[in-house]
Amino acid sequence: MSTKPIRHITDLFELLNRGRFVEKVDQHLSKLVETLEELPEQKGVAKLNIELTFSYVEGRLDVKPAVKSKLPEEKGFSGTPFWTVDGALSVQHPSQTDMFAGPRDATPRKSETA
Repeated sequence: MSTKPIRHITDLFELLNRGRFVEKVDQHLSKLVETLEELPEQKGVAKLNIELTFSYVEGRLDVKPAVKSKLPEEKGFSGTPFWTVDGALSVQHPSQTDMFAGPRDATPRKSETA
């Protein structure tokens, strides 16, 4: 009984863990593509790492596969700038003066009521 020698990496992948490794890689790949397509900025980077560890002892070669993926981090909230004024927070930069000196009074002027 002779078996066909394995000389191509794709043939090796198909045999690892009776095909379950390839299924796992496919799951990582699907999740990676799905995540990239859903990015709000339509731009991002992800990684798919496949690692094979070969152990050889007295003519026997064991191959241990591993797959990991690094997906783009979900964007959180952006920073909101504040400045401190007298121990409190303010959204107005201290060196920029307000052109209109704050909100105007909402009561109508005398000339508008007559």
